[in-house]
Amino acid sequence: MTAYGTPTVVSGGASELLVLWAGIPVAGAVAGGLLATGAGWVAGLAWAPAQGLFRLVDGLPDGYALGGGVGLGTLAGLVIATMGTAERVQVTVDGTRVRLRQGGTEQEVTRAQARAAFVDGRDLVLLDGDAGELARQRSDLPTDQLAEALRKHGWPWSDTDPHRDEYRRWVPDLPGLPAGADALLRARQEAVDRDRRDEARELRAELGRYGVVVRDEGKRQYWRLTRSARPPE
Repeated sequence: MTAYGTPTVVSGGASELLVLWAGIPVAGAVAGGLLATGAGWVAGLAWAPAQGLFRLVDGLPDGYALGGGVGLGTLAGLVIATMGTAERVQVTVDGTRVRLRQGGTEQEVTRAQARAAFVDGRDLVLLDGDAGELARQRSDLPTDQLAEALRKHGWPWSDTDPHRDEYRRWVPDLPGLPAGADALLRARQEAVDRDRRDEARELRAELGRYGVVVRDEGKRQYWRLTRSARPPE
């Protein structure tokens, strides 16, 4: 029997928080202590960066150097934990909607909109009836847990991208694109090359308005058209 009532939440759970707030600060403390203890050795390496800093640390009394290294390492670990917590992804599924939350942002897709759901690499992708993307959320959430949650609530899950064979690699001035899409793909390629992820995401959404769906393989862009954007045969 399909469960449409109680929502299913897929997230890193308590174990992820434990790693973020306990494991990373402890690892930072250990690394900071080791660097403080080995400051004299590092300062003697001709190729080592920040040699002046390591000489300064090496000149401190052992207790101060070790305590400072452990403290700074712990602080660095806490900063990383804070950033990691802000970027945590949570997917909540029920019979009528999927909520995708990352930090303070949230996106909702209704069951009536969706015609396919699958994982592409690290991205959970939801498609509409026109084969356009409703959502593409990157995460490290296990594919089997996402599949189970969506199937449980009656969503159309696919083990692979049903349109994978339609993609073509983008090169400048390639024919077949709607007017204006090539310029957007040029701009997006520059954003991808420079790791400007927010800009690349915004340009992906803009391309979607032209009926162009984009997927990345490393720094390479591949594209296909939605059904309504395809030229008449």
